[in-house]
Amino acid sequence: MIATLKAEESNQLQLIERGDIDDEDDFFEAIDKLISQGINAGDVKKLQDAGIYTCNGLMMHTKKHLTGIKGLSEAKVDKICEAAEKIVSSGYITGSDALLKRKSVVRITTGSQALDELLGGGIETLCITEAFGEFRSGKTQLAHTLCVSTQLPINMRGGNGKVAYIDTEGTFRPDRIVPIAERFGMDPVAVLDNIIYARAYTYEHQYNLLLGLAAKMSEEPFRLLIVDSVIALFRVDFTGRGELAERQQKLAQMLSRLTKIAEEFNVAVYMTNQVIADPGGGVFISDPKKPAGGHVLAHAATVRLMFRKGKGEQRVCKVFDAPNLPEAEAISLPSSC
Repeated sequence: MIATLKAEESNQLQLIERGDIDDEDDFFEAIDKLISQGINAGDVKKLQDAGIYTCNGLMMHTKKHLTGIKGLSEAKVDKICEAAEKIVSSGYITGSDALLKRKSVVRITTGSQALDELLGGGIETLCITEAFGEFRSGKTQLAHTLCVSTQLPINMRGGNGKVAYIDTEGTFRPDRIVPIAERFGMDPVAVLDNIIYARAYTYEHQYNLLLGLAAKMSEEPFRLLIVDSVIALFRVDFTGRGELAERQQKLAQMLSRLTKIAEEFNVAVYMTNQVIADPGGGVFISDPKKPAGGHVLAHAATVRLMFRKGKGEQRVCKVFDAPNLPEAEAISLPSSC
């Protein structure tokens, strides 16, 4: 039975193409459609070189940013935006239409029944899920599990898509993917082939990797983007209070880019975050730690999960903030699973 499942799933993952997914066809409009609206093919190529591959993504940029692209004047940008508005509706919609759009949200299983119940079914697409906690609390382990569970078919509570993994701390281990894939009854080789991985060394490198994702996500069926961790390089590249304002501004730009990727391509964004000591926590708080990144990061994340160590190898996950989930806790599986 497991062997059959492996064969079926590996074939499905190998054969799946962006054009074969019916509900994805209407989710975004390729930037090439601007040509049919009278936009020069050369100008479309300039947009693609700047990391803009969909009309939806184009509408998420300001005209000031677009005129900064080499070869695009203000007149050209105005014409391009007018053409994009004819293809993509960016105005008001009814609450019923918003509810209908929410039906496209995919919930990806975490591999833990207790954690799935806590999250209302799993990690959601179209939003950013942040997991923060001290070292060895289970954040990266969940990231590795999601690399596999995202590739499960939809009817098995997966995302039926590929995974992009940006590693800023050097903690990604492909050999950990193998036992997790076997646990789900999947072919480890096929699973690893459907994960694209990049190691970032500076915050600028991290941002450029995000810009390069648009080309891949517009052509292939991605369902998850992992950034582990989102804050590490900012804490290294910016030091002292004198650079704090600039750091927060650059962090806000990166988080804005993550939000746009999630909404443009209907992918789930899972990012891990570090914690810092909170001297103002008081003596009545047993664990005076708070997530790094300040208010900028707090406002960007849709769902915030706090991880901490439990008894023995157990890990406890608490919903710290979410628009549609009650504040609750769940004991996840041992970190070695």
